[in-house]
Amino acid sequence: MAHWRPVYAVLEREVVRMVRQRTRLVSAMVRPLIWLFVIGAGFGAVLQQAGGVSYQQFLVPGVLGMTMLFGAMLAALTMVYDKESGVMRMLIMAPFPHYWIVVAKMLAAALAALLQASLLLVLLALLGYLDAHMRFGLLALALLATSAACAGIGMLVAAFTRTLDNFAAIMNFVIFPVFFLSGSLYPVNRLPAALKAVALANPYTYGVDLLKHAVLGVLPSGMGADFAASTDIAVLAGFTVAALLVASWRFSRESAYEPMIRILTGKRDG
Repeated sequence: MAHWRPVYAVLEREVVRMVRQRTRLVSAMVRPLIWLFVIGAGFGAVLQQAGGVSYQQFLVPGVLGMTMLFGAMLAALTMVYDKESGVMRMLIMAPFPHYWIVVAKMLAAALAALLQASLLLVLLALLGYLDAHMRFGLLALALLATSAACAGIGMLVAAFTRTLDNFAAIMNFVIFPVFFLSGSLYPVNRLPAALKAVALANPYTYGVDLLKHAVLGVLPSGMGADFAASTDIAVLAGFTVAALLVASWRFSRESAYEPMIRILTGKRDG
């Protein structure tokens, strides 16, 4: 229980910071709605309705996933900020294992993604894009599993990044291929072989697919879920655990050099 106290403290700090950044929450709602109304309406005018599902309805799981992906990545940015500002040194000197810092940061990123997705769900319900035929239990599980996997992606980027500038560059390099090479905008099974292989290797693909199971189901037109729900859950759980282990390993190696860096810096200054 003692180890959970610092985890709770980090979580509280991150949540308070996110709530105070109201423009961040507003932008998190505007981005997916632009995709839904502008991109969805544009492509929907070109594509015919298939299997009783319009293209905008097909985009609903994708924009939910987008909200969690962007939200988790931006939340993971605080880990790099703490490295630059010196807050991380105080956390490293705290009397608990360093991997608890990664656990706390990853939970905070997942919580931020989950909160933003929940707000978007309310907006989508008010706009009429959600109905009572959804599988609400599976939707809750999909939101939890996808937010955790997106937090894992963000923590992997943050763990291998030392500066905010590098994080921004790497984030753009990672986040757009992860989003576009998934089932967010089109069915995976209709992709060319090369792109389909990349999408199958993308863990985010399975988060969006699990959201499709909850919102759309499996449709004969191929516009619904592409994989079995059990496959989606297994991949998301496996990737989240693997991302946590790799990020913790990387962070422990990086923090191990902190005392040496301080000694060398002190000698140089002297």
